[in-house]
Amino acid sequence: MAQHLRLTLSHEQRQELENARAQHQRPYVRERAAALLKIADGLSGRHVALYGLLKRRKPDTVYDWVHRYVTHGLNGLLVQPGRGRRPRYARNTVKN
Repeated sequence: MAQHLRLTLSHEQRQELENARAQHQRPYVRERAAALLKIADGLSGRHVALYGLLKRRKPDTVYDWVHRYVTHGLNGLLVQPGRGRRPRYARNTVKN
């Protein structure tokens, strides 16, 4: 049986995530910080993914957020360069 995902935060880490949840300029970072705080408060990652956010997420996605935060801190929650959608102008320049 799989183990329950646990996230233990120091006082400084909790403050960092609470600040990010409240006022980070990128909405997706605010969402990810909120998810991590809920997991740190004892909710399961699966519950947070399916019911604890405004938009339903895959549990593995939320687990990845936790692992990236533990490894890289708040910077681990940012979308890395080269990931995500390409700008519209870049899609229209591709020639067949």
